[in-house]
Amino acid sequence: MKIKQLHYISGLILTIFIGLHLFNHLLSLFGIEIYLQVMDNLRLVYRNIVVEVILLLVVGIQVFSGIKLFFSTKKLGPFFRKLQIWSGLYLAFFLIMHVSAILVGRFILEVDTNFYYGAGGLNIFPSNLFFIPYYGLAILSFFGHIAGIHFMKMKQAIFGISPTKQSQLILMIGVLVMVAIFYGLTNGFTGFEIPAEYHL
Repeated sequence: MKIKQLHYISGLILTIFIGLHLFNHLLSLFGIEIYLQVMDNLRLVYRNIVVEVILLLVVGIQVFSGIKLFFSTKKLGPFFRKLQIWSGLYLAFFLIMHVSAILVGRFILEVDTNFYYGAGGLNIFPSNLFFIPYYGLAILSFFGHIAGIHFMKMKQAIFGISPTKQSQLILMIGVLVMVAIFYGLTNGFTGFEIPAEYHL
């Protein structure tokens, strides 16, 4: 199997997981209880030892193949091609950092890496100076990568909307998702306090 195929397949699997993860974050708009309830249900699947190992392997394949493809790229091409490449590079960085942070939280700090683990970094000064752009760029890069791939593969208009406009729409959705998640995780509708054990 060629490295592009590996990257594509691992990307599809990862996109499903990230999509569910972002959906869970969006539920913070409706309160922490709903967020945690859905998270617990999702964990029955992705915290299963077999699924978890597969996900870790997929992340490794995605990062390795993505970096290899980045260095083998000679022509960047139009804007969305450039966006696909550079957003992919940031996603590789983010995946390494994020997975490492989750593993450290679970096995070294021994805390539940739940709502408060992520929200802590966004709400506590001065760590939020790092985590706001760190998470914001991750969400935008995820949608930007999808927009870039869509642009490169889509050859025709849909309902009169050109491939360029379609990719722009994907980016706009990404911006809205980012804003909504940040609102939910930073004392949005519900208001909350970060427990002491998450003041890391």
